Amino acid sequence: MNGQRIPGKPAVRRNARLGALATGALLLLLTACGGDPVPGGAGAGAGKDGGAVAPDNAASAAVVTILPKDGADSVATSGALKITAEQGKLTTVTVADSKGTPVQGRISADGTGWEPAAHLAGGTQYKVHAVAKDADGRESAKDTTFTTLVPKNTFLGHYTPEADTTVGVGMPVSINFTRGITDPEAVEKAIKVTSQPAVRIEGHWFGNDRLDFRPEEYWKAGTKVTVELNLDGVEGRPGVYGKQKKTYSFTIGRRQVSTVDATAKTMKVERDGQVIRTIPISAGAPTTTTYNGQMVISEKYKVTRMNGATVGFGGEYDIKDVPHAMRLSTSGTFIHGNYWGDPSVFGSVNTSHGCVGLRDARGAGDGSTPAAWFYDRSLIGDVVVVKNSKDKQIQPDNGLNGWNMDWSEWIS
Repeated sequence: MNGQRIPGKPAVRRNARLGALATGALLLLLTACGGDPVPGGAGAGAGKDGGAVAPDNAASAAVVTILPKDGADSVATSGALKITAEQGKLTTVTVADSKGTPVQGRISADGTGWEPAAHLAGGTQYKVHAVAKDADGRESAKDTTFTTLVPKNTFLGHYTPEADTTVGVGMPVSINFTRGITDPEAVEKAIKVTSQPAVRIEGHWFGNDRLDFRPEEYWKAGTKVTVELNLDGVEGRPGVYGKQKKTYSFTIGRRQVSTVDATAKTMKVERDGQVIRTIPISAGAPTTTTYNGQMVISEKYKVTRMNGATVGFGGEYDIKDVPHAMRLSTSGTFIHGNYWGDPSVFGSVNTSHGCVGLRDARGAGDGSTPAAWFYDRSLIGDVVVVKNSKDKQIQPDNGLNGWNMDWSEWIS
């Protein structure tokens, strides 16, 4: 009609008529593609089974729970930190103190929980970051911060040998605690002793305040031993917590084991499998015999005082300058120089109050004497074995003498 107006009819614009047609076509297309409208707004559609497909930006169904709650104070160092996931599985858990030192732990096999492998330190702030995924792979994360309790009562462990020292093959790791321990399992778990070359090392408690570690046999010469004390935060007894966190090492020197024969009155000094000297000695007299057994040198004094009153012998002796003395027991057994005895007694008569005496000179200044020779060639941790004495075997806790226990008893 070439744009001419028909009389009696309203004018209809061409563009409006085209718009109406397009709208109708769009409604027809939507009806053909989707059937009933799908809830969920833009981007929603139908799955293969006709069910609704979740939109890409839907929240994860996984729920992460962290105990203690965010911002908590005075949190217990053991048993309080727990991380769980519901309607999903944990994929990432990191826990670290304010210095960034991580706390070791592991996610359970089913992915629903995480717990630390050990206790936490006292008076320390920790940050927790945990992530879980739901069945559709959508992640849910949670971050919290908490602070552990500040202990009012603490204990320490005094240890031997010292760090960076070289000791003999009989040297155990011995730790004496300042408070009696009522949870030995927790304390022992917090101490790790390893060696290179590797060997099985086990701890043994003597009472409730001393814990020693050793291998089944003497250490091999040249072994490096590392001790990790992770006692900070360990509740050793109710309300009493450890306060040490330290790692140190020491080295095992050459192998020296000396054997005292109380009947023959000699000592054979064996170094790395070879007898390097046999020394005449004087052991305990018939009424004050020397203990039998394996004894470890725990202290060395070039000159020291020995007073019988301190070890149950009253005023029988008080020698203010005993030379070249090396302790073998807590109760007072030493191997030491003797300048006051006649030289003829060494190798022929047992005259001491239980010690092992070697010929020496007063003042410890003569390096040619047998006592000086042995002192100069001995390390703390060397073994002195006494046999054929008419006395009992020394108790394993009388000094560093746990070697007198069978391995089966040590680990029981």
